[in-house]
Formats: sequence, C-alpha cells, structure tokens
Amino acid sequence: MTATERARRTDGSLHTVLRRLDSGQLLLICAAGLVAVAGIAHTAAVGLVDPEIAVGFGALIAVGELARLTMPGNREVAPIGAAAALGYTLLLDLSQNQLRHSALQVVAVIAVGMLAGALPHLAVGRPPRLDAMARRLLTGALLAFAFRPLTDSLYLLTKPPTSTWWPALAVMVTLIAVTLLIDVLIAALLRAEQVRTAFRVAVRDEINMAFPLGAAVASSGVLLALATHSMDLVALLVFAAPLLVTQVAFRKYAGIRATYLQTVRALSRVTEVGGYVEPGHSRRVSRLAVAVGRELGMAEPELLELEYAALMHDIGQLSLRDPIPGGATVLTEPEQARRIAELGAEVIRQTGVLDRVAEVVRRQCDPITDDPPLSSRIIKVANAYDDLVGPSTDRDRAGAALERIRFSSGSAYDGHALEALARVIDRGRG
Repeated sequence: MTATERARRTDGSLHTVLRRLDSGQLLLICAAGLVAVAGIAHTAAVGLVDPEIAVGFGALIAVGELARLTMPGNREVAPIGAAAALGYTLLLDLSQNQLRHSALQVVAVIAVGMLAGALPHLAVGRPPRLDAMARRLLTGALLAFAFRPLTDSLYLLTKPPTSTWWPALAVMVTLIAVTLLIDVLIAALLRAEQVRTAFRVAVRDEINMAFPLGAAVASSGVLLALATHSMDLVALLVFAAPLLVTQVAFRKYAGIRATYLQTVRALSRVTEVGGYVEPGHSRRVSRLAVAVGRELGMAEPELLELEYAALMHDIGQLSLRDPIPGGATVLTEPEQARRIAELGAEVIRQTGVLDRVAEVVRRQCDPITDDPPLSSRIIKVANAYDDLVGPSTDRDRAGAALERIRFSSGSAYDGHALEALARVIDRGRG
C-alpha cells in the first residue's frame, strides 16, 4: 500500500468515525480537545518541569494507548496508559526531591502520550474511539486539577517530623473514588444515548462492567506513584511487566467472548442455509430482542444471554422432516412450536456451557400463565413480529403485525414485552 493510499484510507476511516458520533460524544471530544490544547500550550510556554520524568511516564502512556483493547460491550480501554497517567498525576517526590509539575503539565503529558500511542493505529487505518480517548483524558485532567494543588501540603506531611503517608494516601483514594464515579456517570450518559437505554440502567451496567477494571487501574496507579518514591524511575519498568501480563489476559478474555459470539452467530445461520427459516431472520430477531430487553431495563449479562438465545431460537427446526413454510413458527400449532423449542434447547444444552440459554429457548413458547423467563417472553414477541413482517420496512405492514400479535387469542404474548417492542419499532420509524 502506497503512502497516498494509506493516507486516503486513514482519512476515510476518520470521516466514518466522525459521522457516527452523537451530540454527547462530540461535546465530550471538544471539551477534551480544549483541555489538551490548554495543557500543551501552557507547558510549551513555561517549559517542562522535570523533563526526564515527564518523558518516562509519557512513554508508558503511549505504550498503553498502543496496546489498547476493546472489552465486552464495545468498551475501549487502555489499562496501562490509564495507570501510568494516574501515577504521574499522584507523584509527590522522587529521590527525596519534591516534584512540582502542574496540573496543566499532567494534561499535556497525558495528551501527547495518547496521541503518540494512537499514531501507529491511524497509520494502518484503525482510528481510535475518539470518545473513549476523550473520556480518559478528561478523567485524568479532572484528577490532576483536584490533586496537584494539594501536593505541597501533602509532601510536607511525608517529611520529618510527621513522616506519614496516610493523609496523602487518604486524599489519593478519596479523589480517585470521586473521579471514578464521575467517569462512570459520563460513560453512562454516553451509553444511554448510544444504545437508547434508561440512564439508571446504563449506570448500573457501567458499575458492574467497567468499575472493577477502573478500580484495578486506580490501585495500580497509586502503587506506581508510591513505588516511584522509593525506586525512582525504575518503578516504571517494574510495574510495566505485570501490567502488560494483565492486559494480555484481558485481551484473551475479550477475544474469547468475541469468538464465542461469532460461533453462535455462525450456528444460527445453519437454519437459514438449510432453508428452514428466511434469510436474516435470526439476526433480525436478535436485534429486536436485545432492543426490547434494553427497553425493559435488562442488565448487560442478561442481554448477552438474550442475544445468544434469540440467535438460536429456531435451531430446533433442524429436526423437522419438512420445513415450515417460511419458517414462521408463529403460524404453527402451539404444540409443534413448543416441540421445536424443546428440541432446540436440547441441541444448545449439548454445548455444556449454555444451560441458561437453553432454558430460555426451551420456554419461549410457554403460555404466559406458566411464568416463563422474561428473555423467553421477549424472544416470543420478537419472533412473532419478524415472522409476520420479515425484512419489510412498510409502516402499514408493521402496524398490522403489531395489532395481530396484540389481539391474538388467549393473550399468548407478554404485554410489557409487546409494548416495549412497539416503542422500539416506533423509534425505528423515526
């Protein structure tokens, strides 16, 4: 690939990324850009304080950005870079000499390190998540502006006659906890807008999914700052090794999750390839089911199980001698639909690791009076809708399908799931 082609590919990728940003993301990126420009301009004007320390931590931040990874839920993280930024922010002294770098210098070092780590990705056409980078920068800046003005007082407490680190450590932990909470709230605001879920649900998911990693990074950053007090810059090398090992473990975990989902998606297409269901049916039902689940406030682990179950909800049709016309189980007798669900559950259960998904699939055709799981009720509604509408975007057909499901005999469908589906469909029309 020539330099011109590489530049064109990178420009196209950046243009695509910018087009996909919503208003909240753009506001976050603009705020981070202003803070970064202010930090870099101030540092360029007054000069770097303790340049060798700034370069050392900046290099580790760049390595962390270069090795960033995407966690479940499409969350881009850079644990090494975040820990290094945190450590640089919390530094009080080195070799018994007080460090006096300002909050704006911290912002400059973080910004330059992040940009340096992003450049290799840009060169090969893999632009970073700008909103994720902006969040990391703003979180570091917020902590720096809160902590760096306190360093003179905290440093005096660590020297004779008091010689105690407990007050400094208490301040560090308190400010980090507040910063993590603010980061969770910002992430939840962005996620609520992106996936169209309730803010309280997004907050709960961020606390459950992202907060543990944030706490681990925070601990590493504090230890890095404290270790630098005794070990000088050697602490960067000492801490880089275990952080890299940890990041490799995270990357393997994320890779396993991605491969798992790809495998489930491939299995779900067997019914389409065999002519048992219409092309794209499983994917459409899965997207609808997940959207309805979010509308009803389901947590991310539950949504993942729902996605797996929705993708494989029709796999029991492989046992049929004669395929159902169009694969529309909504048009079959309830007993036959229940039998298909049970056979599908048996197939899924053979994996040995998807028992809960198998149970959701097995009970998708149970009457409401039997109190099936919420995921089963959602799949039943989403499947019925797609059986009747398919890939069509016709408004009249969609409205007629919803009315037919709503007034089906015996109240066969869950009312809450049906109303949530109606809201999802209505938003899609808008």
